[in-house]
Amino acid sequence: MKVTIERNSLLKTLGHVQSVVERRNTIPILSNVMIEADGDMVSMTATDLDIAIVERVGATVHTGGAITVPAHTLFDIVRKLPDGSEVELTAEENDRLIVKAGRSRFTLACLDKEDFPVMSQGDMPHRFELASAELKRLIDKARFAISTEETRYYLNGIYLHVANTEDGARLRAVATDGHRLAQVEQDVPEGAAGMPGVIVPRKTVGEVRKLIDEFDGNIQVSLSDTKIRFAYDGAVITSKLIDGTFPDYSRVIPKGNDKVLEMDCRLFAEATDRVSTISSDKTRSVKLALGEDTLTLSVNSPDSGTATEELAASYGSDTFEIGFNSRYLLDILAQVEGETVQVYLADPSAPTVLRDMVDEGALYVLMPMRV
Repeated sequence: MKVTIERNSLLKTLGHVQSVVERRNTIPILSNVMIEADGDMVSMTATDLDIAIVERVGATVHTGGAITVPAHTLFDIVRKLPDGSEVELTAEENDRLIVKAGRSRFTLACLDKEDFPVMSQGDMPHRFELASAELKRLIDKARFAISTEETRYYLNGIYLHVANTEDGARLRAVATDGHRLAQVEQDVPEGAAGMPGVIVPRKTVGEVRKLIDEFDGNIQVSLSDTKIRFAYDGAVITSKLIDGTFPDYSRVIPKGNDKVLEMDCRLFAEATDRVSTISSDKTRSVKLALGEDTLTLSVNSPDSGTATEELAASYGSDTFEIGFNSRYLLDILAQVEGETVQVYLADPSAPTVLRDMVDEGALYVLMPMRV
């Protein structure tokens, strides 16, 4: 195999595929990316056995062929080459890859391409298309609530499913870690109506999100009960799904919270961030005291001192106090697009609902805490 490829194109593609590769691997071949040259294209494949990414990039192919090469090493080399340079990749018979650019020359030890694992695709009967902006919205507004607790592995991803609502069927993305919940929905795309509810793993969500940042168009989504595939712009990500049952999240979304607070979201977030500076405990708790058209935020720390800040708000005359984890509250407020956030409260120990007045398809639930 011998190919010549422009450095920036190679760097962009390598950057996408090498992020799938784990830094520490007990199986050496999983540290490698497979490079295949054919026609006027080079395709690069990386996998960790749970997720696989294949991306194609245009190149001058002098001789076709395939080889596997250490992914992070090759990426670091290309990253440090001069901008705009031409990179020549030549595979030698003794499992070595020669990388040349200008006066630089590197020789990398490779592994046999026959040992590179191929993720079986299987039949994916459910197929639909989503605009990149729609998928970006579903991911961004839900993924902050994905649990990192490995014991409850079924919460380690986004639950993507079609939900039947009063307004008809909706494509819905839900994530929760038991302390907060994010639910984002939109119209059901054509072809998604009969899809099973699937849990897309956190790592897959992150990899897909990175790729669609640079893409503006439609993404083809294919899925079965065990795998999901995202295809767009010369790149394909195939991933196993989390094999578990997502809990009945609708039971924790309160319907009768009758105390409504409306206020400027940015001012609310900035004030929460300021007063939580004093908090010394892990939870960084903050107390909200509501009175007629006022909200007072306060933190009382035995070690650091106290902090209070009063804000103007739209609220009734019932006095009310409730405590929250400030970091969780800030995570939710960061998702609100509109200037105003609506907070629906019931009592100091009941779940609180937050809504974005601009994006009606987004809903957030936050569990209170004792302060």
